[in-house]
Amino acid sequence: MERREVVFVDGVRTAFGRAGPQGIFWRTRADDMAVKVVRELIRRNPKLPVDRIGDVIFAATAQVGDQGLTLGRDVALLAGIPQSVPGFAVDRMCAGALTAVTAGAGEIALGACDIVLAGGVEHMGHHPMAEEVDFNPRFVAERLVDTSAVTMGATAENLHDRFPQITKEDADAFAVRSQQRAAAAWQNGVMRETVVPMAVFTDEGWKGADRDEFLRPDTSLEGLAGLRAPFRAGGRVTAGNSAGLTDGATASFLAGEEIAAELGLEPKMRLVAVSFAGVEPELMGIGPIPATKRVLEQTGLTLDDVGLFELNEPFAVQVLTWCEGMGIDPEDERLNPYGGAIACGHPLAATGVRLMAQLAYGFKERPLVRYGLTALCVGMGMGAAVLWENLGAGH
Repeated sequence: MERREVVFVDGVRTAFGRAGPQGIFWRTRADDMAVKVVRELIRRNPKLPVDRIGDVIFAATAQVGDQGLTLGRDVALLAGIPQSVPGFAVDRMCAGALTAVTAGAGEIALGACDIVLAGGVEHMGHHPMAEEVDFNPRFVAERLVDTSAVTMGATAENLHDRFPQITKEDADAFAVRSQQRAAAAWQNGVMRETVVPMAVFTDEGWKGADRDEFLRPDTSLEGLAGLRAPFRAGGRVTAGNSAGLTDGATASFLAGEEIAAELGLEPKMRLVAVSFAGVEPELMGIGPIPATKRVLEQTGLTLDDVGLFELNEPFAVQVLTWCEGMGIDPEDERLNPYGGAIACGHPLAATGVRLMAQLAYGFKERPLVRYGLTALCVGMGMGAAVLWENLGAGH
């Protein structure tokens, strides 16, 4: 049996809120955030019959509390999807939603499903990183990993050590660019097309969560220069050149290409290839380098064939190491044209579909671009990369 082609039909996200009591989602359940994006996705795609969904796959890094029940099934039932549609949860930390997509794509490619709903949610306010994790003492006792591997900021400082040519000034300059591009994207429409406004209850009553809370369009190099480095004395990683702790949810529809045609859907891009890679846990930020190289090897393409890159930005230095490793200018217009996580935040397991939704929008704006890449690094030393083909006319 030949592999079926898989297409990305549509993807949306909530606004990304500041984690903690001051954040817009503090009084909102994680699974309710996921339900919101699912219901909006269904509303936006009326030609897609919900009873044809073959699986609902949702990711969370903290598989506890209000995001602890088998999320795909939990969210599907809460969203009113027929009980005949199954679902499950997945965890690959920062690559959660991306892995939900690739797992669903595998089901479609094998013919097990026609349509899959895949996404992720992370309420980092309710579930701070590693709070409910019991690390095996062997990790340290047997030196299986460096102790810095469990502190993401420390791994970013390690990248500065490994790549001394990447300075704090370089990281700050990248952060300023991310904020400027995100501000322009909010003005120009990409976010209006991909972000779902949500009514939420707060200490001041009901409010609309409709804008990312970490946006700082007036960010300047001078302002960033004075920020303290919390992970190391004299360090180079600051709140200004990192993604903030964030609450958010994302969801997407995937389908077999022939099913999309049968239903009269207008898919935005076709999945070409997928790669996951492992690296030293204490240098987890380099993970996208081998993942990107592998995904290109699978296809016989080179970076010159790829016209758009959507890379996650947990730390500016992390993206800069990818640029260094892949020979890409950090100011390249192909890279994160709408800004990234430094400006909008990184709700761990949700981020992968944000990257895809922005890439799909980028394809629409650039019909001559044929291929695009979504990639990110993953805690405990991994990287992920997915190559997509633009289904718009022109290339």
